[in-house]
Order: sequence, then structure tokens, then C-alpha cells
Amino acid sequence: MRALLQRVRSASVEVEGQTTGAIGAGLLVLAAAAPGDGPAEIERLARKSSELRIFADEQGKFNRSVIEAGGAILLVSQFTLYADCRKGRRPSFSGAAPGEQARALIDQLAEAYRKRGLHVETGVFGAMMQVHLTNDGPVTIWLDTEGF
Repeated sequence: MRALLQRVRSASVEVEGQTTGAIGAGLLVLAAAAPGDGPAEIERLARKSSELRIFADEQGKFNRSVIEAGGAILLVSQFTLYADCRKGRRPSFSGAAPGEQARALIDQLAEAYRKRGLHVETGVFGAMMQVHLTNDGPVTIWLDTEGF
């Protein structure tokens, strides 16, 4: 699985003009699944992203996780994180999991965050979404479960 984490002051997602998910301070998690992903990758991504110390403590140092900071998660499925742009001008997305498999994995990732005590809001799988955010820092971090 791959994820792009953005520490936010607030974030929301809209589908057809309707807000489907919104959070205050926390993490916007843009996530994508690969065909071989399963429970182990979900657990690794949920653990790593929810425990990363990227929120400031009283001294302004990165010493708190989203859990310790009392933040929330806005989870948005984004298969384009598996874009392969090495050939030509049109990206290939063959590295992304097929739709129904990806939907199930993203749903399982949301549940893994909830089991960690996090409030989770989501987008709508497969929909054209408009994501609004106020990046805090900015702090933006790329995670790929192949690397940890």
C-alpha cells in the first residue's frame, strides 16, 4: 500500500457538491492499494502512519503522533499513487489493485485506524472528489509498505 500523509489544520472532501467527510486537525491520508496487498500491509500502514511523531509538543518539537495530538484521519482512496510515468506521456495505473479489491482494502484501513481509537472520515470510493485542506507546516510524508 502507498499513502501520502498531509498534516492538516482541517480537511474535507466533497462529491457532487456534498461534503462526505471533514476533519479538524489531524491527517489527510491519500491511500492506494496494490494487487498483492492484504492484512499485513494494512496493519503496517495503519501503525506507521498513526504512530509517526509529526505533531508538535509544547516545545514545538515533532514528538507527538496523530493519536497523542488528539487528531483525526480523513482517508481518501487515490489509485493514482501507483502511476507509472516511465514511458510516454500517459501514466499507467496497472500497479494499482482492481476496484473491488482496492475498495475492500481501503475500508479495512479505515477500520484499522478506528481500532487505534482514531476518528475517521472518508471520501467516496471511485467518485470524482474535490479535496480541500489547510496543510499544517506544511508537513507532507510519503509512505510505501514495501519500504518498512
